[in-house]
Amino acid sequence: MGDLSMDRLALKIRIFFLHWLHCRSRSSSLPLVKHFSYKDIKRATGGFGRLIDSSSHGAVYRASFQNGQVSFQVKEVKNLDDQDDDMFFNEVQLLWRLHHRHIVSLVGFSSGPERFLLFENVENGSLKEHLSDPLKSPLNWRTRLQIAIGIAAALEYLHFFCDPPIYHVTLSSSTVFLDEDFNAKLSDIRLLSPVRSKTKIPKPSCSAVCVDETCKKLIFQLGVLIPELITGQSSEDGGSELVKWVQESRFRKSIYRVLDPDLGDDYDSQELGGLLRVARLCVNSINKPTVKTPQILRYVQNKIRVNEDDIH
Repeated sequence: MGDLSMDRLALKIRIFFLHWLHCRSRSSSLPLVKHFSYKDIKRATGGFGRLIDSSSHGAVYRASFQNGQVSFQVKEVKNLDDQDDDMFFNEVQLLWRLHHRHIVSLVGFSSGPERFLLFENVENGSLKEHLSDPLKSPLNWRTRLQIAIGIAAALEYLHFFCDPPIYHVTLSSSTVFLDEDFNAKLSDIRLLSPVRSKTKIPKPSCSAVCVDETCKKLIFQLGVLIPELITGQSSEDGGSELVKWVQESRFRKSIYRVLDPDLGDDYDSQELGGLLRVARLCVNSINKPTVKTPQILRYVQNKIRVNEDDIH
């Protein structure tokens, strides 16, 4: 019986050692991505006490290294089995390849029993904070318009300029961050579906991309976020009230009653109406996919001018 127990212990040690070697070999294949140990992460997050946000995908912490001179956001990676090292390292590689001014950049990772991704810290916090926190500086109209343009540009990049295209994005005021110049940066981007899948997503053509259900849902989220950007009202519960308002046939007549008071009279009425028409296109696309991400970006960039025929 004693020999059998020793054999089992030796087998467990061998499996653990092989697993450790595999992780080291995979992490060494990512020479440009900085690797942090679990101890590094724990120390930098104050024993995981500097919590920023928490969701089903994992917690997000603020981390400070080198006596607080360098700050990062640390995201816990969940929804992967213990044996899914290959999937995790593939995600690290693909996230490292994302380079866009409106997407938060990956700067490092931590592998092992507990996995973490480290992203650049974005100085001005989330869009939600600026829309809901009275202590934050109010956002003027031009800044809000540039935020809408930046979000649309990031979605176009993820859908059309990444291989494979990326659809697993949670788009809300909580996941859009603002840098020191108040440029929008998407932060919640996942290359792996929360549901484990071995199926490779084919690269879609421009004409078919929005037929995909996940793409339609993402465009719908953009349609919910735009009214929040304009009204300052929260869309945390799915934005049902904002969606109903945008879908009303006479919503233009009530625009000025729901504008964010922080805007005052500092806005362009034509741009305001155009931006809301874009929102209507987006929320209607969930049932009738007639709009694509490049179209949304062009609409916003071209002084938000959309033909009336496009909203029916």
